[in-house]
Amino acid sequence: MSLGDVLGIGIAAILVTSAVMKLAAPRATHAALATFGVAGDRARWALWSGLVGGELAVAAGVVARLEGAAYAGALLMTAFGLALERAVARGRGGQPCGCFGRRSRVGRRGAVRNFALAVALAVLPQLWGVRPSVEGWLGVGLGVALLAVAGLTVAVLALAREVGSLRLALPPQSALEIVDEGPELGGRSEVVSRFELGDESLALAVFTSETCALCRSLAPALSFLERDPILALRVFDEAGDADVWSALGVPGSPYAVALSRGGTVLAKGSFNNLAQLESVLATAERRERDAEPVDA
Repeated sequence: MSLGDVLGIGIAAILVTSAVMKLAAPRATHAALATFGVAGDRARWALWSGLVGGELAVAAGVVARLEGAAYAGALLMTAFGLALERAVARGRGGQPCGCFGRRSRVGRRGAVRNFALAVALAVLPQLWGVRPSVEGWLGVGLGVALLAVAGLTVAVLALAREVGSLRLALPPQSALEIVDEGPELGGRSEVVSRFELGDESLALAVFTSETCALCRSLAPALSFLERDPILALRVFDEAGDADVWSALGVPGSPYAVALSRGGTVLAKGSFNNLAQLESVLATAERRERDAEPVDA
């Protein structure tokens, strides 16, 4: 197998993928041709069919080592690249192009890809007779592996960015407050006597366990809240403070109960992070400020 055969198979795989993705979403990719100024439903369907057929024909010809197919493919890819550049120049960047299915968009990245394919197809016939040595094939394999690693790195970074954007777009999750679990909302608890309240307006009882790995990871968050001047925080261990756990009917750890200075249970709930724990405090402050019925 020559170097040209390897390159030809790779190019053919790209062209077949493009054609298959168009066939998988025919209406969307057909409609995307309007981005390039193709008017009329019949004209778009005719061009769409020609594009799919052309890509498959070039792919088959390249695998069969037909020089005419390689040069025709180079012209086709050049035309694709010029069409994308023209669309970008007309301010249509970001609009559907249908190049690789319904999600493809007009952009210079696509134009560069097509021009690169055009160059590869143009030089392909000259590479069909090139047969590298064993060391040459090892070098080619190493180069392909490095390119694959680079592509995977870019894909992972892009995925991480998308996940980060999605998390930022989602509203913060509140602590899980179940009415039938833990102390009665609106009731008075004697646990408030375990706190040394000075100027603090709220008491926060946090229930943890030595066997709870999540509880140990939340230690920095609890230390942060302890510095809040309007909050009195105390941690109750499942083994050392079993009486408090039993009195409040704590369902498990980590769990939090927010109390007023008078001992009224304002909010409660299971939590997994600092944001959820702060949501317990926010709910308690709102209910105390608005005199909201906590058992509603």
